[in-house]
Amino acid sequence: MREAADESERDAAAKPLSGGPFKEFLAALHRIQADFPEDHSPIRTALVTARSAPAHERVIRTLRAWNIRIDEALFLGGLDKGEFLKAFEPDFYFDDQRGHVESAGRHVATGHVPFGIAGRKPA
Repeated sequence: MREAADESERDAAAKPLSGGPFKEFLAALHRIQADFPEDHSPIRTALVTARSAPAHERVIRTLRAWNIRIDEALFLGGLDKGEFLKAFEPDFYFDDQRGHVESAGRHVATGHVPFGIAGRKPA
């Protein structure tokens, strides 16, 4: 199954994602960041995802297509986000999967984004 997912990501690498509920939020943060020199912005953004290669390429290409700057992109390849975020110390963290929210919520301020198949509330 992992091989099929990797193949699907490689095949779609050049096709930007359509966007979810945070696309406009990221765009708004980017507009604020654009008013400051890159090294003096009051806002820094980091993408922390459980994805790994080859899925990273589509994510990076998507952000470029959207013209949204992310200061850091961290591809954890399935590692526990909670322990990573404890060390990373973000001000806020959002995720669409409850398991990641619960893990991260033990260490940082966390918000759940009920989006996508894995992020929806069970029926």
